[in-house]
Amino acid sequence: MRKLLVVAFCVVVLTSLASAQNNLETKWHCAKPAAEQSYQAPDSVHSYGAAQGSCSATSSKTGEKSGTYTEAVDTTKTSLSNHGTFVVTMDDGDKTYYSYSGTGNPPKKTAANKWKIVGGTGKYKAAKGAGTCAGTLNDDASSDWTCTGTFSAGGQ
Repeated sequence: MRKLLVVAFCVVVLTSLASAQNNLETKWHCAKPAAEQSYQAPDSVHSYGAAQGSCSATSSKTGEKSGTYTEAVDTTKTSLSNHGTFVVTMDDGDKTYYSYSGTGNPPKKTAANKWKIVGGTGKYKAAKGAGTCAGTLNDDASSDWTCTGTFSAGGQ
């Protein structure tokens, strides 16, 4: 009976380790977009565009180093909404792929988004996760973000 309990305990521990969720907390600084294109809508209220740029992790507990994004943006004078893809390079060179969507208030210089991890390379090939980011839109068109959530590498 005692051996059976030890075996059962080991199975529970190994199962929980295999599906372990790691906490993610990363701070990012994103430079002004390297490329952007915008089109004014006929209603004179909206503009639609696309942007690409890069970000550097200023603080990361999970080894995130840098990232590049491509996004579509719908903007008015008082609001914005976006969605895009963010590819993160980890300290070890592997990549993690994110999709995100968000909203912002340009006059207040604030933004927020929800993200999910949809895969990656190397040990992050089967990565999954989700979370949120809170951002500040800077006058020089750069932005600063604090992102939190959970993830599992899947292949670790």
